[in-house]
Amino acid sequence: MTDHHSRRHRPARLARVRALPPWSLVAAGVLAGGLLGGAYGGLKTPTYTATSYVVVVPTERSDTSSALGFAQAYGRVATQLAVLGDAQGRAGVPVETLRESVRTATSPDAPMVAVSATSARPARAAAMANAVAAALTAQANGTKADTHVQLVQFSRAVRPDSPTSPSAGLTGLVGASGGGLLGALALLVRPRRRPEDELLRPASVPAPAVAADARGRL
Repeated sequence: MTDHHSRRHRPARLARVRALPPWSLVAAGVLAGGLLGGAYGGLKTPTYTATSYVVVVPTERSDTSSALGFAQAYGRVATQLAVLGDAQGRAGVPVETLRESVRTATSPDAPMVAVSATSARPARAAAMANAVAAALTAQANGTKADTHVQLVQFSRAVRPDSPTSPSAGLTGLVGASGGGLLGALALLVRPRRRPEDELLRPASVPAPAVAADARGRL
């Protein structure tokens, strides 16, 4: 009986959906997306990022092009277990935390390696970045007799003052944009009026003028 009841009321529900103005779906998507995005940004724990820089310097038996090549290589090595294992003592966190939190970046134009660490605690982010940079420098300089380059600390990571995670306003804006897009997509697949719906409309009653004209002819 429940299935029969739901089937009987389904055309009425579809009719109500078709009767909604087109902009209502987009507006509802923007509103829902903005609320959800803002709530996510407000409830999510903020994160902080600190960056330490080391530069590759060629010795008298090397040149700048070699330093550029080694900078690219050291950027990949910095997040390997050998370096992170040496850095965990200085950072005060396990290797797995360093593996998840530390990222490196290099430039094709400058022999420099940027070591960045992200954490919910600003001081820990700076400590992790400096620890990995120091471990990388120590390992690289241990082989400078063979590589003919050495690593020098260019800039230590400092405790960040502001979070790098997106704010509630930004996540709300992104959510509103995504919600509006979903609303527009829903508008494209929205049920439309079918030809048979036009046929089911009640017949119109003849106008009084027609009846009056018929009486005049009699």
